[in-house]
Amino acid sequence: EFPDLDLLDPETSSTSELERRACEAEAAALAVKGVTKSGGASASTGIGGMVLVTSTGFQGSYLRSSQGISMTAIVGEGTSMERDYDYASAPHAADLESPGSVGRKAGERTVARANPRKVQTCKVPVVFDPRVSGSLVGHLVGAVNGASIARKTSFLKDRLGEQLFAKNIRIIDDPLRVRGLRSQSFDAEGVRVKKLAIVDQGVLTSWLLDCATARELGLVTTGHAHRGVSSSPSPGPYNLHLEAGEPTPAELISDIKQGFYVTDLIGSGVNGVTGDYSRGASGFWIENGEITYPVSEVTIAGHLLQIFKTLAPANDLEFRYGVNAPTVRIEGLTLGGR
Repeated sequence: EFPDLDLLDPETSSTSELERRACEAEAAALAVKGVTKSGGASASTGIGGMVLVTSTGFQGSYLRSSQGISMTAIVGEGTSMERDYDYASAPHAADLESPGSVGRKAGERTVARANPRKVQTCKVPVVFDPRVSGSLVGHLVGAVNGASIARKTSFLKDRLGEQLFAKNIRIIDDPLRVRGLRSQSFDAEGVRVKKLAIVDQGVLTSWLLDCATARELGLVTTGHAHRGVSSSPSPGPYNLHLEAGEPTPAELISDIKQGFYVTDLIGSGVNGVTGDYSRGASGFWIENGEITYPVSEVTIAGHLLQIFKTLAPANDLEFRYGVNAPTVRIEGLTLGGR
């Protein structure tokens, strides 16, 4: 008997309702002073699921619904255009953020990015907005994937049981979250899943394993097998989150004399074998504890072990995506500018 995770919305959204949501989001964005045009709005709904029958006698199935809204706004003209976005998704329409809120935030974020400046190359504290801070959790999870560990292609292959983060850091994978975006009761091999602390009190405590990688490593599967219709199982996460800290985002940056607040990341320059980190970014300059002017065309560089070691979370965790994290602060990253 599996728990009811309430993944299927009994109400379906009609095409006219989807059109209404998209139009409402777009109207809200265009109503923000300074927005010059729409980059497009969308609303979506869908139902998917899985039926799994294995040679070991396991039988299981589930259905899940999905609802989504997105909006992109544009400010400026020609080569001086800037754009930004917002989106929301949830299994149930009742849990979906309102289209007006999504559109308004897209418009406000876009206007804030107008007329960005360049900065000099420097080494400063870097603060990651919740929209992008989850990517740091994603890099950790990629490095603890059982397939990478078995192939010895992860920079963390010899780090199990080590203190990688500060003692207040916990990173959780919870497949049993009610109405979670990636929730399910069993994995793609019919193994019952459970909540797992990948990092507990700053210590790396577990790999993510399916049956095959567990056998290769002489361990037991953690119930993280995923697969498509025609693919073999491989390990992957469910609903990941970095637990919130105590300071507010404002308190987290209050003592930064000069720093960078990241709102957008570009490219995928992260080496999972060595742990080297380098990504294009845009965001805002921090001066004397305050977010000031927009900044574009910079590169953030460092090493993931150093990032993990100095990572400090704020208290603004929200469960909006498949991977969720609050605002986080990292010390001493190199900012490549002009």
